[in-house]
Amino acid sequence: MASSRVAVVTGSNKGIGFAIVRALCKQFTGDVYLTARDQARGEAAVKQLQGEGLKPLFHQLDIDDLQSIRVLRDFLQQKYGGIDVLINNAGIAFKVADTSPFHVQAEVTLKTNFFATRDVCRELLPLMKPQGRVVNVSSIVSVRALSGCSQDLQQKFRSDTITEEELVTLMEKFIKDTKDGVHSKEGWPNTAYGVSKIGVTVLSRIQARMFNEKRKGEGILLNACCPGWVRTDMAGPQATKSPDEGAETPVYLALLPPDADGPHGQFVSDKKVDKW
Repeated sequence: MASSRVAVVTGSNKGIGFAIVRALCKQFTGDVYLTARDQARGEAAVKQLQGEGLKPLFHQLDIDDLQSIRVLRDFLQQKYGGIDVLINNAGIAFKVADTSPFHVQAEVTLKTNFFATRDVCRELLPLMKPQGRVVNVSSIVSVRALSGCSQDLQQKFRSDTITEEELVTLMEKFIKDTKDGVHSKEGWPNTAYGVSKIGVTVLSRIQARMFNEKRKGEGILLNACCPGWVRTDMAGPQATKSPDEGAETPVYLALLPPDADGPHGQFVSDKKVDKW
């Protein structure tokens, strides 16, 4: 079994993740796993795609639960001997009208979007096969949030030498600063979602560097991307793109040809590299 190819999409029972699974089922040669926290919802989503004549598989995954990540890791290692495509799509956002205090929004949003995504990467990136493709779904909001940071923070987040530990320290500082009511004074923007996605974009740059250093010559490509403003439960009905259109850039990055040498370590929007 270990010879067959496999693609995994986190948080994919609805929205952009669901559309990514649909596209991969049509274009990727190998097994495609739709994952969801909730087994019943995940299986219902799989059934819907089967109704379209597609053949996704289901595996439970709650990225906020380290044990759940490790169960998936062990399953993929045992059944496929690794991973060919990993798309980290799972994420959350508070609605604009939500009245939760900002520090609560900050902690909850970063817990899933940054820290849990990092947990998935720590467990699953070592399983990437040569010519593997990793796509971390970020957002153009990360670019906007970056421009709303102080010069000092911008410099740190744009650094080509920032370490994962330094990034984690900055993300933890943002949460603490919001609790202490000093985040604006400390140079942070007023968007928890934006800061969480700065974390995802910068983490992607760091991870790409690590692949260059530790697994040079294996042709693994890892990027962050913005799917665009997509009509989902998260972004609302006014958004300009359909989920299938939102899936285009992540799927493009997931299916870069085996001999491609880039993009790698980039922030990609509408299939083009954006300046970070």
